[in-house]
Amino acid sequence: MNFIEIAQDVLKLEAKELLDATEKIDDEMEKAVELISNIKGKLIVTGVGKSGLIGAKIAATFASTGTSSFFIHPTEALHGDLGMIDKNDAVLAISYSGESDELIKILPHVKRFDVPLIAMARAKNSSLGKYGDLFLSIDVSKEACPLGAAPTTSTTLTLAMGDALAVCLMKKKNFKKEDFASFHPGGSLGKQLFIKVKDLMKTDELPIISDKTTLKEAIVVMSEGRLGNVLIVDDRKRLVAVLSDGDLRRALMRHDFSIEVPALSYATKNPKTLQGDNLLASDALALVESYKIQLLAIVDDENRLIGVLHIHDLIEAGIK
Repeated sequence: MNFIEIAQDVLKLEAKELLDATEKIDDEMEKAVELISNIKGKLIVTGVGKSGLIGAKIAATFASTGTSSFFIHPTEALHGDLGMIDKNDAVLAISYSGESDELIKILPHVKRFDVPLIAMARAKNSSLGKYGDLFLSIDVSKEACPLGAAPTTSTTLTLAMGDALAVCLMKKKNFKKEDFASFHPGGSLGKQLFIKVKDLMKTDELPIISDKTTLKEAIVVMSEGRLGNVLIVDDRKRLVAVLSDGDLRRALMRHDFSIEVPALSYATKNPKTLQGDNLLASDALALVESYKIQLLAIVDDENRLIGVLHIHDLIEAGIK
């Protein structure tokens, strides 16, 4: 038995059914988009069994892409959760057969609330299809299951139809990546768009020395500061140089090396800085990478030190 061929056949079959479904999409999809985009309340998604599992994912996709939505299980709906449905809501009910007993039982009660119902099923003349104000077909010619019993191709199409509806709504609402990030502040996109330099930079107990400090003293401060650098300022607290551990290693190779001379003699003068702390952390990371440095000094408009941002802080915060 060649399982590679079997797996390939499953994917080919499901892909074909998805392509075939594109020919069946009609103006009901457009009406559904208009309906959902104009409701003042929430889009309630419901379904049982595999359709319920897919429905929960569809509701989550809607919620994260700008359409207020949540999933209700039909059984729970019959035991109190119908109270979650408001007159300003709409309902998306999913059942491939259109005859799922638990789902059909709640439909008269849903209609009693006089809320619009979008039916997603195989046939429009099914019980669910007849209850629906709008109908979206999820009909497939064949399940990938060799027994024709387990929902496979049909659940794939149902999920894809939910995605199609969600994407249409995103386009309708002009939903941008900034909007998506606001719903996902802990995700990578949220971090890129919301975390700023001031949220990550270090401002306390910085390894700062004066431009008169000897290298011997600077090495002690560098060791205690644990940043691999010391920041050198003048008598007006303006940043004039940075002494890194790399600078120190290079200094050791010089024939005139001495730990008694000012650290400024071996430091990198006019180091790379960032004026102000309001820049996005992701943009600061781009600067750090382009300059090929590990430490970025943050200064005010007079070049006085405000804080420092280390590449390790950016990485630990998940900034990419």
